[in-house]
Amino acid sequence: MSFIKKFEKPLGMRDTLPKIYEKVETIRSIGREFLITRGYVFIKTPTVEYFDTVGKASAITDTQLFKLVDSQGNTLVLRPDMTTPIARVAASKLLKEMIPLRLAYFASVFRAQETEGGRPAEFEQMGIELIGDNSVFADAEVIITALELLQRFALTQFKVTIGHAGILNCILQDYTESIEQQQILRSLLVQRNFVGFEEAVESFDLPKAKSDALLQFIEEAVTVNDIRDIEKYVRKNDALTYMQQLATLLEAANLAEYIAFDFTLSSHMSYYTGMLFEIFATGSGFPLGNGGRYDGLLDVFGSKVGATGFSIRVDRLLETLDTEESQSHDTTVVLFEEEQFEAALAIVQELRAVGKKSVLQLRNSLVDEQAFLAHFTEIIVVGQEEVIDE
Repeated sequence: MSFIKKFEKPLGMRDTLPKIYEKVETIRSIGREFLITRGYVFIKTPTVEYFDTVGKASAITDTQLFKLVDSQGNTLVLRPDMTTPIARVAASKLLKEMIPLRLAYFASVFRAQETEGGRPAEFEQMGIELIGDNSVFADAEVIITALELLQRFALTQFKVTIGHAGILNCILQDYTESIEQQQILRSLLVQRNFVGFEEAVESFDLPKAKSDALLQFIEEAVTVNDIRDIEKYVRKNDALTYMQQLATLLEAANLAEYIAFDFTLSSHMSYYTGMLFEIFATGSGFPLGNGGRYDGLLDVFGSKVGATGFSIRVDRLLETLDTEESQSHDTTVVLFEEEQFEAALAIVQELRAVGKKSVLQLRNSLVDEQAFLAHFTEIIVVGQEEVIDE
């Protein structure tokens, strides 16, 4: 066991300092108001869940789970995602009261890191789950909601890339000769390792017609302008028809400029069974979020209903937002000597009564008065009738 330094934090854990905390709270407030006006109600689930329920049902790998043991010997996990706990609550209680359900959340999730690499082990997600509606209209609603939420945060340079697990599975099944080959190629696509994909196809020694089709597919399917461009690779099926309908609905919402189709898209979240998508924006080198249809997850908890949703990483969203400080954060400090406390308190109460942020500070307690006062936009010194605007 290595020696832990006094100020060291567990691997991947971060402190949220005041300025970032306030920005996160602003995101929470804006997101909450936006989603409530669209009929979504907020839900909170426990930070700790049973491994045998949420832990096993989650698509997060076992090595990324934070595990604990309770006093009865049961293995627990810190929730690794929000979709699985919400599926548990919906199946056990909420679906008995209303269906479809529109649920929203803003919560921390936990995923252990083997090496630091700058990746957080705890991060906040904001998202929605639309449970109990199997239609293409539900998927369209989820994507439209994600796009309009980004617009509400004043983002303009962003894109949503959409694929379909069923179409990709169909292509891999038709042009490979074993389940193992399919798994290898799917894993490479999750990593977005297209060079590795091509090398793997060549190493499989497939019939030339199959290998040529896969290599051509990987070139053309990354950016599809028209759904019909993918038809030559896929036998006619319900998934292809579904995506054609989805494209029509998104065009009707006047959001086509933010949409791209990528039928190589695959996710490490194995519960996605149909449409899936990722969200990208200028300012972040990683996806802001992802979503899709997960019709099989509720079945784990005894409910045979479909579901779809999305989540956004709050830390990555922060990277894309304007970081300019708002003037609404102006704060007044009222300095006083011990015998002037009552007069200073009266001044502060007047300021707070009209909604001004104000701090009451005993002057003699300051170690470095100049450094302290530099953090305030207005300074009132009680007893000297002195007001200083910074």
